[in-house]
Amino acid sequence: MRPAGKSTIRALRMKPATILVVFGTRPEAIKLAPLITELRREPSRFDVRLCVTGQHREMLDQALGQFDLVPDIDLDVMRHGQDLAQMAGRVVLEAGRVVRDVRPDLVIVQGDTTTAIAAALAAFYEGATVAHVEAGLRSGDDRAPWPEEVNRKMVSVIARIHFAPTEDAKANLLREGIDPSRVFVTGNTVVDALHHALARIASDQEVRERLKRSFSFLDAGRPMILVTGHRRESFGRPIQSVCEALAELARAEDVEIVYPVHLNPNVQKPVRDILGGNDRIHLIEPVDYLAFVYLMQRSTFILTDSGGVQEEAPALGKAVLVTRDRTERPEGVAAGNLRIVGTERAEIVAEARLLLRDSTEYAARSEVRSPFGDGRASQRIAAIIGRLCADPEELSGSPRATAAEEVKR
Repeated sequence: MRPAGKSTIRALRMKPATILVVFGTRPEAIKLAPLITELRREPSRFDVRLCVTGQHREMLDQALGQFDLVPDIDLDVMRHGQDLAQMAGRVVLEAGRVVRDVRPDLVIVQGDTTTAIAAALAAFYEGATVAHVEAGLRSGDDRAPWPEEVNRKMVSVIARIHFAPTEDAKANLLREGIDPSRVFVTGNTVVDALHHALARIASDQEVRERLKRSFSFLDAGRPMILVTGHRRESFGRPIQSVCEALAELARAEDVEIVYPVHLNPNVQKPVRDILGGNDRIHLIEPVDYLAFVYLMQRSTFILTDSGGVQEEAPALGKAVLVTRDRTERPEGVAAGNLRIVGTERAEIVAEARLLLRDSTEYAARSEVRSPFGDGRASQRIAAIIGRLCADPEELSGSPRATAAEEVKR
């Protein structure tokens, strides 16, 4: 009997393609939510299964609720006191089991987290095709961001389909030898999520009133600096230095500072020790995504080490001081909204004062720009996935034996 040709394979595919989306952190949930929603618009074509690892349990659940997403599978991998290697190992084992059970046509991972690399590795071991959303970002330093820079590079080796948010990200992948036919420039899905949140705030009066009540302590007459910080490489002296800079700004400038403090104890302790008790500095619990978008809108400028905020802020016309020594999002620097200031107290204070006191400088760095996308990345990705899933050979390339089959041999 002759093997079935491509047209026969397409004709035989009557059921929807099974798409397994694996994620575990709040940023992953926010960035994947618009894509999941887009794929689920066509249930006749896509059977979308959500698998969460629980890497950021409390903040992940918060983000899922914001987008009305309910996981199909919860691996619940977090254990008290475990290190990165232990968590990664647990994700590989548990995600591998899920891939064997679900037998997906495609496994989607996002970004650079431990969940992303461990889930991609598990899928690869089981012979599944991996698609990488937000592929190709590079800082050029394997230690910053750590371990995310290496995580992202390793996912690029494993993935067969690469959704690069920008032309620069695509260029990084091509320099590393990735097949150009497998790289698609789509924009970043975080801009899609941002547009969704802005539309919700604008159209829902109840949401607007809730947000106003939640942040009624803000003084509309003062400039407001919004702060976030959570990077591992900043633990210790760097985060202390950032806090000292904020304390100096609160003493010397007529500003107020809003800081949703990350739940990690390495962040909580120095922030509360140095900044607690100052009536100009509001240390608050992590907020949901709508609330954070509201705070970004209200802010005069933003001080952050977050990758997602670097992508969102230009679309809101916000200047950003990046408390890192380098960034894997240079497009925002080139656009003019982002400036890398590091974690030294004097540099942070000087750059913040420049934005507060020089209206020309502030205006130039606070224009609305879209270096990371136009809000339609999810539509593009879904269309590409649909085309690839219509041709199994195109989706997966040469057939690969699963790990279990290799063992049998």
